[in-house]
Amino acid sequence: MTVPAVLPPDSAEESVQFETADLMVRAFGPQDALLRILGGVFPAVGLSVRDQRLDLSGPAPDVAAVRRVVEDLRSIARRDAAVTPEVMEQVVNLVRGGRVGAGALHLDSILSGRGRTIRAKTLHQQDYVEAIDRSTVVFGLGPAGTGKTYLAMAKAVQALQAKEVTRIILTRPAVEAGERLGFLPGGLNEKIDPYLRPLYDALHDMIEPESIPRLMESGVIEVAPLAYMRGRTLNDAFVILDEAQNTTGEQMKMFLTRLGFGARMVITGDTSQVDLPRGVTSGLAEAVDVLEGVDGIEMVRFDSSDVVRHALVSAIVDAYDHQAAADARTTTKGRRGRGH
Repeated sequence: MTVPAVLPPDSAEESVQFETADLMVRAFGPQDALLRILGGVFPAVGLSVRDQRLDLSGPAPDVAAVRRVVEDLRSIARRDAAVTPEVMEQVVNLVRGGRVGAGALHLDSILSGRGRTIRAKTLHQQDYVEAIDRSTVVFGLGPAGTGKTYLAMAKAVQALQAKEVTRIILTRPAVEAGERLGFLPGGLNEKIDPYLRPLYDALHDMIEPESIPRLMESGVIEVAPLAYMRGRTLNDAFVILDEAQNTTGEQMKMFLTRLGFGARMVITGDTSQVDLPRGVTSGLAEAVDVLEGVDGIEMVRFDSSDVVRHALVSAIVDAYDHQAAADARTTTKGRRGRGH
């Protein structure tokens, strides 16, 4: 495939060599699909494939940038990681942002097992994983489908396997744990189970199902509603609070103060999806305001570009965000009008 370009006076020519044709296919996709996308991102750069070599020509700064992108894609493909349009977009953003060099987006696996490998797939996901490694408390903030809970679970299982912690505690608020919960059939465990089911599902992706009951019976893994955390001190544990936007301020403070020695906490949620009664402030939103900048606590924010579910999910998130922004502008104009 050849993408022609008109060379300006400050032009440069460079080449990137691939060891095998198979490696080149894995880096650029079938029929060089990703290379065509890259040519659209850098239209001034000519791209020409010759055997197992990619020749670049065009303005020197753009040629240098494309070379770094291609070297990163080659490095990722060498590790048998999937090179997708989303991965390429992240690499391009890294290069443009100055985080360059082969493997700048290092997609090293977090956890392997049950026939799958779990790894960060976007820049924000990589930042999130690195934040969990270096900080005691990490907040993962953003829309559904961005991997906040799933990656936190993978890091928890990794920490348990490495004996960095002695147990994993997974918890969520049962938002309707008052009157309406009483109308559900069954005992307390049956009533609460639907709220915790997403955590069980993720756990089954990472640990052999037959070993989960044994680990839960021994207390190595605990899945419980947030109310069960009250009055406890959680030492040597990896604790994940999911759907944290549905905590009250009091619940969030209660949870955070359970932190014990040798423990790590990850709090995930989306402040745009609060299910609390009208007039009740989200404990997650409050915690972000109060704790931003505190040593040992990090906030990692995701957006629609990090959605790793069906491509339509990203479009849906963007559409709702645009509508919310429009509603906010309308409300502001209305208040100003009344003020006059």
